[in-house]
Amino acid sequence: MALAFSSKLSPIARRRLSVFRHNRRAWVSLWIFLALFGLSLAAELIANDKPLVMRIDGAWYAPLLVDYPETEFGGFLPTRTDYHDPFIQARIDERGWALWPPIPFSYQTLDMQMMQPSPAPPDGRHWLGTDDQGRDVLARVIYGFRLSVAFALVLTAGSLVMGVFIGGVQGYFGGKTDLIGQRLTEIWSGLPVLFLLIILASFVQPGFWWLLGIMLLFSWLGLVDVVRAEFLRARNLEYVRAAKAMGLTPRLIMWRHVLPNAMVATLTFIPFLFTGAITTLTALDFLGFGLPPGSPSLGELVAQGKNNLHAPWLGITAFVSLSLMLSLLVFIGEGLRDAFDPRHIQYAAPSAPTPRTPPHA
Repeated sequence: MALAFSSKLSPIARRRLSVFRHNRRAWVSLWIFLALFGLSLAAELIANDKPLVMRIDGAWYAPLLVDYPETEFGGFLPTRTDYHDPFIQARIDERGWALWPPIPFSYQTLDMQMMQPSPAPPDGRHWLGTDDQGRDVLARVIYGFRLSVAFALVLTAGSLVMGVFIGGVQGYFGGKTDLIGQRLTEIWSGLPVLFLLIILASFVQPGFWWLLGIMLLFSWLGLVDVVRAEFLRARNLEYVRAAKAMGLTPRLIMWRHVLPNAMVATLTFIPFLFTGAITTLTALDFLGFGLPPGSPSLGELVAQGKNNLHAPWLGITAFVSLSLMLSLLVFIGEGLRDAFDPRHIQYAAPSAPTPRTPPHA
């Protein structure tokens, strides 16, 4: 499959892919990160306080997909079933069976059957222990990994669109457009983002999309200068001047001729923008100005490690999780930087044919 995919690429793209693959650290880091993210996408199948499938009295149930009331299994209240309730577990054992995920706890499940106070150290029931509220740490790490990557993906994509558009307009048109745009960008970048978030958090409850919108207002600033510089360089090249002489519209020239070349430098910046989004979310959650309380946040786990020094597994788990995630992204970014470095793309000129020696008479 990889050979079929690479055969459809242009020679330059194949050369860049080859350079990236020769960077073993970046190549292995990419596959490890994709594997971890793939596992986090299936978090509900790995860590959940509901059975994956059940069979009771000959009837099949899918608690992962359907919220069954307690009366369905012989209870007295028409409320959502708590499958960790001893009464429900006894009914399942007596009249059928249930297939549980490897970790029978979700990120917000409170273990009411613990034999020791929280936070509890790692054991056979909780592989990485519990936090100060009795929630499984490993389950929160899995869900927190997915939440952090999803937040960074959306924020990076939005920043890429805004940064490329604003930087491209400034760089292509230049003159007053560039001058006014630069002054406005400098003023906007001088605003204290953290203080603004603190003020807004006092009026509204921060949420995923609310926090994402606020961060999107500032995250594109680091990308504008890169795109602007590439457009300023490319707008005076001969093929761009030829396109202008042919009467093509500025929008078409920017999209078809200038943007593909400008994206070379932009793509090398994306992994570090991605890393910055994760660290920003972690820092805000650590300070208490990020996601709502109870969210599976790695920053909240860092704060718990700081507040519970007698439970070192909390701080160690948070440190290892963040270090692994950020290290993989940095290694991938280094590989992309090498792959798009012009010094690694060698254009081999066709060699001149060797003249043949005439045969001796």
